[in-house]
Amino acid sequence: MVVLPVSGKSQPYSVEPSKIIALGLNYRSHIAESHSVKVSGFTEEVPKEPILFPKTPNVLIGPGEPIVIPAFLLEYGFEDLRTDYEAELAVIIGKKCRNIKAEEAFDHIFGYTCINDVSQRNIQSGDRSGWFRGKSLDTFGPVGPRIVPREQIDDPQSLRIQCRLNGKIVQDSSTAQMIFPIDYQIEFISKNFTLMPGDIIATGTPAGVGRLRHGDVVEVEIEKIGILSNPVVEEWMR
Repeated sequence: MVVLPVSGKSQPYSVEPSKIIALGLNYRSHIAESHSVKVSGFTEEVPKEPILFPKTPNVLIGPGEPIVIPAFLLEYGFEDLRTDYEAELAVIIGKKCRNIKAEEAFDHIFGYTCINDVSQRNIQSGDRSGWFRGKSLDTFGPVGPRIVPREQIDDPQSLRIQCRLNGKIVQDSSTAQMIFPIDYQIEFISKNFTLMPGDIIATGTPAGVGRLRHGDVVEVEIEKIGILSNPVVEEWMR
């Protein structure tokens, strides 16, 4: 559980989703860098429908908490051990959703925050079961710094989104560049799974993803929401 302040409200919000549904390949610019990411299922083809994968709630940490790259990864002897940052807009569901049409989608949103979809690339590429494990290791889902209620953001499809690694801008885009917009995401996801209050949709990342190392500080900044900052720790370096 992560407790975050809510813009304009005195009471904080306990982030305790029953599930986190994330979108892969939802920005054309990110698709174009598939050659450098080198992950199974990651191609230059623009998807015909949203590509969904889960992140489990154990990933959640708050602002300032460390992203921990676990020591067990060393047991595999990967030649090029790679764990990446991915800056994303997170949608927090406010009402139970099942078979919701796009035109009704925003009525079912509680608010928005930043999420870093931290991804262990070696496992993501190598696991026969797909992306699940490499996306769901402990601490691999920082959120924050606050939640902005839906009614305070007129157009969530026109927000600047950035990631900075040790102060250097590494991702810089706009949510306008999503292939599948938020209302369609909710329609599509709710057709497949019932969404419950508190559930999180991670809406995809733009180009510029890259490697995290011990001692790094990674920041996700989204216009009208704020800056989510987290240090990076390689567990074996503690």
